Amino acid sequence: MNATTPGGLLLVLSVLLPFVGTMLGFVLGGRHAQRVALVTLLIGLCIALGIADAVVGSGQPVVYLLGGWVPPLGVALRADGLSVVMIIAIAVVIGVIGIYACGDFGTPDGVKEARAPYTFWLLLLAVWGSLNLVFVSGDVFTLYVALELLTFAGVPLVSLDGRGETLQAALRYLLFALLGSMFYLLGVFLLYGAYGTLDIALLAQGIRAEPITWTAAVLMTVGLLAKTALFPLHLWLPPAHAGAPAAASAVLSALVIKGGWFLVVRLWLDVFADVVTLPSAQLLAALGAAAILVGNVVALRQVRLKLLIAYSTVAQIGYLFLMFPLIAGLEAAQIDSAPAINGGMLQAISHATAKAAMFMAAGLIYSTLGHDRVADLRGAGRALPMTLVAFALGGASLIGLPPSGGFLAKWLLLSSAIASAQWWWALVMLVGGLLTSAYVFIVVVRAMEPAEAGWTPKKAVPRYQQVAVLVLALCSFLLGVAALCPIDVAMIGRPLLVWVEGP
Repeated sequence: MNATTPGGLLLVLSVLLPFVGTMLGFVLGGRHAQRVALVTLLIGLCIALGIADAVVGSGQPVVYLLGGWVPPLGVALRADGLSVVMIIAIAVVIGVIGIYACGDFGTPDGVKEARAPYTFWLLLLAVWGSLNLVFVSGDVFTLYVALELLTFAGVPLVSLDGRGETLQAALRYLLFALLGSMFYLLGVFLLYGAYGTLDIALLAQGIRAEPITWTAAVLMTVGLLAKTALFPLHLWLPPAHAGAPAAASAVLSALVIKGGWFLVVRLWLDVFADVVTLPSAQLLAALGAAAILVGNVVALRQVRLKLLIAYSTVAQIGYLFLMFPLIAGLEAAQIDSAPAINGGMLQAISHATAKAAMFMAAGLIYSTLGHDRVADLRGAGRALPMTLVAFALGGASLIGLPPSGGFLAKWLLLSSAIASAQWWWALVMLVGGLLTSAYVFIVVVRAMEPAEAGWTPKKAVPRYQQVAVLVLALCSFLLGVAALCPIDVAMIGRPLLVWVEGP
């Protein structure tokens, strides 16, 4: 590959548009920031669909060479099947979150500008632009830049309400994120010193199994695990996600943590594909298994609904790392690894849609009841039937009930575990599903209990917010129909195409 391909300009627009929107909203200020954000979200979704059409239509990755320079001299933006899957999913989820957030972060009537709404809309666009840069970056240093942008856009979302405990949670999040960035950047330095390039395709071609490569792989992986909050580096996540406003929690849990995970996927499947071993992949999945068990058990013991959902996120992150030994095992047995890759990607998407819906549902329940104590959710189901259905559908996807995306993802991962003779990962998934079903059942049953006589809702929530929550939950629950898609989108562009000099 030696030139920009048709549709390459869309990659630039997918990154620049959200940041242009951020700057425009910053300049216009006030309630104009919200309007700019909503228009930007709509245009960005169209761009994401255009990128998907270009990749699927050609069956090849879409590439844009910045300045027309071919790597290693230049920097390339590149969208393969993995990128397209995430770009589309994030555009849909962030768009629905934006609609929901109009109820919580709309500028009050008679007020020219309010701090929290103004800040939220600017940060929402910044998070989106940073994630798009993560998905289309073609070299490991640009990925570092994208990670830092994502961190500094995500951290302030935690403390939008200005309370002391949320500020403390934000600072803890920032500490873990900066330490993760430091480890990742050290690995980047080692790779450049050893191979003289940072381009992913060129590294994949020339990388060798030697101590400096192993050191770089460990440093970069550990740094990304801290940003992704994989157990035991998860300590920052529950207070940060549970303390943030509902729309911000949805952004953090459904979207922000996917950036670090996607980089692990990119590094392990592309850059270090010939370096990492099956035992190292087993170790990574062992941390994922520990996250599934510990996160679910701790979630069962929570007294607050948002904390329960936050610890559920800790558990669900673990599933995302079970794909690595399955891919390695299938390839070692010379079996097609596409089911494991598709299972991991589908798990990420179903989690994003389900968890965003559940956090937003928790926000509506809190507004209606005036609290989110799990033991005292009675009346929520009658006051918010649509919201409770959405919560149940999101929970069904996390459990893995058909026809949800979670079911199809777990089916692909379970099939890969059996095909590669790694039955223990199948057992972990089954146990995790049972634990998840327990706390989802507890919440739904208690919310369906009748309220006390004379009880009235503390606040009437807008119907469009309930519809937005239900839409995302339905997306997650019906994602299993992706199995009917005749094209394996995620596998487009694999293996990586290598740069060649051209005219």
